[in-house]
Amino acid sequence: MSNGIVFLVGAGPGDPGLLTVKGARLLEHAEVVVYDYLANPELLGYCPPTAEVIYVGKKAADHTMSQDQISALLVEKAKAGKRVVRLKGGDPFVFGRGGEECEALAAASIPFEVVPGITAAIGGPAYAGIPVTHRDFNSSFTVITGHEKEEGSGARAQGTGEEIDWAVVAKLPCVAFYMGVKSLPSICSRLIENGKDPATPAAAIRWGTRPEQRTVTGTIADLPQKVAAAGLTAPAITIVGKVVTLRDTMNWFERRPLFARTVIVTRTRQQASDLSKKLAALGARVLEAPTIELQAPADWNTVDQALASAASYDWLVFTSANGVSFTRQRLLTLAKDARIFARAKVAAIGDATAKAITDQLCLKVDLCPQSFVAEALADELEKRNEVNGRRFLLLRADIARPLLRDRLRQAGAAEVNDVPIYETKPARNLPPAVLEALDHGEVAWVTFTSSSTAKNFATLLGPTYREKLRNTKLASIGPITTATLNELGLPPTVEATTFNIVGLITAMHHP
Repeated sequence: MSNGIVFLVGAGPGDPGLLTVKGARLLEHAEVVVYDYLANPELLGYCPPTAEVIYVGKKAADHTMSQDQISALLVEKAKAGKRVVRLKGGDPFVFGRGGEECEALAAASIPFEVVPGITAAIGGPAYAGIPVTHRDFNSSFTVITGHEKEEGSGARAQGTGEEIDWAVVAKLPCVAFYMGVKSLPSICSRLIENGKDPATPAAAIRWGTRPEQRTVTGTIADLPQKVAAAGLTAPAITIVGKVVTLRDTMNWFERRPLFARTVIVTRTRQQASDLSKKLAALGARVLEAPTIELQAPADWNTVDQALASAASYDWLVFTSANGVSFTRQRLLTLAKDARIFARAKVAAIGDATAKAITDQLCLKVDLCPQSFVAEALADELEKRNEVNGRRFLLLRADIARPLLRDRLRQAGAAEVNDVPIYETKPARNLPPAVLEALDHGEVAWVTFTSSSTAKNFATLLGPTYREKLRNTKLASIGPITTATLNELGLPPTVEATTFNIVGLITAMHHP
């Protein structure tokens, strides 16, 4: 068997969006992924379902595997002919011990490639509003490991034989110390002892570029005390230099509307991504808690009969983007396409549904009321005299409210064929991270985008759901969802004025 190949990929400092395009493509085709403590687990979403994912996290006094064991694992998987991605936090060669792994691969005649990543000393300060170089302050920038091994009167960088010359370091205009929280008092005292002005600005940045980012600023004289008082722990990077004073002007990341707020998204797995990305862009730490699962009907017979007679309908109605997606999938399975609806006008509830109709079925939407509820669609159809004697095909969820169907029949529709195009099932449980965040009082918001998400979330939390959400803000996408929340004894903090994702988010950061 011929050997496989190993790609050492820099995962960046934490924000999943800082992974390189090449790194993402390699993960998409990986057979084995070996990742460490500082690589954001969200990046594993790029991996194919068949990939073997192995955690080899290393942090102070808690090593899942030794470095030698990790190197041996890479060799073993590659010799088995696998395409291996070694996902390393930051950059593989900046205190990432990637050089040692490359040496082990080369010694075993294993082909490898290195994909650089944004290192923490660049990404962390940038997200904290601190440029590592600035023409008014410094034209050089130095990185030093904060881990030290004390040997006699000197200090050596851990894992090397190189003694740190503090007299030289103290003269440098801007220095970043990696992983030096425990050593911070020693680092600062050595700088001062070797002539560094005690008033030199300094900052410690924990989990830089992530929603959990925390930044403490001060001087080298008082930063160790401030960091201890703030309870700042590893992983963190410390930057020393006058550029730290620019944070007041350039601190963009921590000023975003939802920065550092934990938000639970209760949509389905299929729908959560769009809302999650928009919330993350506003600074939120997003935890996805799918409360319902979507699946195809147990029996397609009713759907297929409706599609077979599509040419007989005057109106085709979709009430959700999910209905559009399942319709498209079924048409392809039946070797048909949207031409079967050529005779019908098309109505949608909600602009997201209308967009899905256009994007997925290439159909023009004839009616989408400004208010994204069934009542508004019924009102508009009656106002246009488009109900009496007309034939309607409704392709919806199995749990959809009967209001639209009933209103159309009462208004004189010749036929209203209300067909469940997909089924919804309650999720079996909530992710452990969601339960843990609620138990620790870390959740700022829970979002609800439908009545079913509200009901199912309460059920999954159990009989004490009101108590568990007592200090948490609740966001409702519209009046129907709000009514359900009120019935559950969970009055929402905000309700979207425009009943879509953008409206929901707007209500959250402009309550």
